[in-house]
Amino acid sequence: MSKYDALRDHLRRRKGEIRYTLEELSELVPGGLPPSAYRYEAWWANGDRSHPHSRSWGDAGFTAHPDLAHGAVRFVPLERASW
Repeated sequence: MSKYDALRDHLRRRKGEIRYTLEELSELVPGGLPPSAYRYEAWWANGDRSHPHSRSWGDAGFTAHPDLAHGAVRFVPLERASW
C-alpha cells in the first residue's frame, strides 16, 4: 500500500484530461505532497515504476504534465498523451 493509492483511485474515476492545483492534489494524498513536488518538475516524471507517486497516475492511465510556475498539474490519458 502506498500513500499515493488515494490519488490513483481518484484518477481512475476520471475521464479525459484534468487539471488540478498542487493544493488540490495535496489534499488527495495523506500527509500531503512532499516539498520536492512543488519545486522540481522531475518529481512528476512519467513511467518511473520505481517511484510510487509516478506509478499512481500511470496505473490510473494518465501521464502528468506539471506547470509549477502556476502551481498546477495536468493529467492526460495515456492514449492522448504526447511527449
